[in-house]
Amino acid sequence: MTRAINGIIPVMLTPFNERGEIEWNGYEALIEWYLANGAQALFAVCQSSEMQYLSLEERVALATFTAERVKGRVPVVASGHVSDSLDAQRHELTALVDTGIDGIVLVTNRLATQDDSAEIFRHHLDALLVALPTEMPLGLYECPAPFRRLLSDDELRYCADTGRFVLLKDVSCDLETVTRRIALVEDTPLGINNANAAIAWPALCAGASGFCGVFNNIHPDLYRWLADHGDRHPAFAEELATFLVLAAQTEPMGYPKLAKRYHQRIGTLNSDHSRVIDFDIRERFWGVEPVIDRLLQGTEHYRARIRELMATA
Repeated sequence: MTRAINGIIPVMLTPFNERGEIEWNGYEALIEWYLANGAQALFAVCQSSEMQYLSLEERVALATFTAERVKGRVPVVASGHVSDSLDAQRHELTALVDTGIDGIVLVTNRLATQDDSAEIFRHHLDALLVALPTEMPLGLYECPAPFRRLLSDDELRYCADTGRFVLLKDVSCDLETVTRRIALVEDTPLGINNANAAIAWPALCAGASGFCGVFNNIHPDLYRWLADHGDRHPAFAEELATFLVLAAQTEPMGYPKLAKRYHQRIGTLNSDHSRVIDFDIRERFWGVEPVIDRLLQGTEHYRARIRELMATA
């Protein structure tokens, strides 16, 4: 049976040192931070990992390192097929097969362009499925870069009916779409895992299989509490969800460097170096440090509130 991969799934950062090289000690510390803060799976080699700016060797190394350090404590999935040609994508994906990860995630905008027909999508998908081991669980990722290609209902059902897909990182950012997709795949192994903080709580209430948004790099434990306990504490869940939505609005202030700077502040990482964001976010966004102050304060405030609430529940 295909192994389920769901829950609170951080999209992992890639730490770099000041020379622009992967900083493996920081990456290991980050893995342990995710696991200590409620992660139920890890998504390595994704857009937050800066996958478009990593060599294939680096992508394979990240996937391998993650699987080796996690040691089965939670499932690890990875993507990283960034090329345009089908042959190159086949090479990129099959390179991940022996890394020890638990699932490989296919990026929808690599399977077809925005204007391509469903037939082209299925042709490219089928070619990649043939190249990948049938026992390897698969995922789908509606990555917004270089463009967002949402799956049609027919394409989603086509993927679900293969029985090989267990995860969709949904980037529709639309509760109605998420709810419809949950119903579309309910009799298959495929779970709909929402990536948008603005609808995280109502999507969970609607039956989403988890949350896979970028602010799992800031406070995954707060999303985990919503998923595990929110239905029993609806008033507090609404208050917490409001904080999480507002906190996530800081993403345009230089993410993923914003999240790396946050982790500098809490001691996980030594550097906020990024290949995607090649400028100092403190110069570009003048108020970013006070914003991070408030993210830290708000996160600790709600962690304390949760401890108090659960102690008296």
